[in-house]
Amino acid sequence: MKVDRTSLMGKATLLMAMTLTALTGCATTQKAEVSPQSGCAMLEPDVCKNLVAVVGENTVGLRYLAPGVNWAEYTKVLISPVAFYGSEKSKISGADQQQLTNYLYQALVKSVGAKFPLVETPGPGVMRLQVGLTDVEGATPVLRTVSMLVPQARALATLKYAATGTYPFVGSAEAEARVQDSVSGKVLAAAMDRRIGGGSVETVAQWSMGDAENAMNKWADLTAIRLVDLQQGKISPGGR
Repeated sequence: MKVDRTSLMGKATLLMAMTLTALTGCATTQKAEVSPQSGCAMLEPDVCKNLVAVVGENTVGLRYLAPGVNWAEYTKVLISPVAFYGSEKSKISGADQQQLTNYLYQALVKSVGAKFPLVETPGPGVMRLQVGLTDVEGATPVLRTVSMLVPQARALATLKYAATGTYPFVGSAEAEARVQDSVSGKVLAAAMDRRIGGGSVETVAQWSMGDAENAMNKWADLTAIRLVDLQQGKISPGGR
């Protein structure tokens, strides 16, 4: 039987185009389940035990809001250096830890600084923002690229996503954050979140920590947005 190579090539090209189109519509990072049951690395125990789940993709996984806070009086932000709280068994090298914490700090400065004046010293009306990376896992770049661009592998990756909610070979990052009154030290709000790599074609050629960086960009943007929402009374200051 004669094989129409032109037809086969055309079908393959069409399939690849359809795959790329599907990938383009996917997010670069997605929310993943997170739990404080094993204990918080940075947050105080009384804050940790009062974290509650937040529904929605464009939110953190868990948060705490202190009751009775007059958020309108906080007009400036002091951003502390980001620390890495991973265990001694972490596979992330010291050099990568430093690079990632610096990256997150700069992302916070850019996003929060676009919404609030940033200061370097405590004072009345100043919120202190502290964020800590608690876990980072690098992606497997070559296998990840294959799983996203080769049609057969992409089909298997899609099946895994349908079954587990995650794509194969992606990286991840987990963090904790707290907002304090810079003078009294009172914890005004806190959060815990974990994010993993999405299925966007934009992430195909990124380095192994690219998924972690995408998560950090998302956290920085969410932090700025939520602080504005709190200050403007769009989020109830009550709750556990």
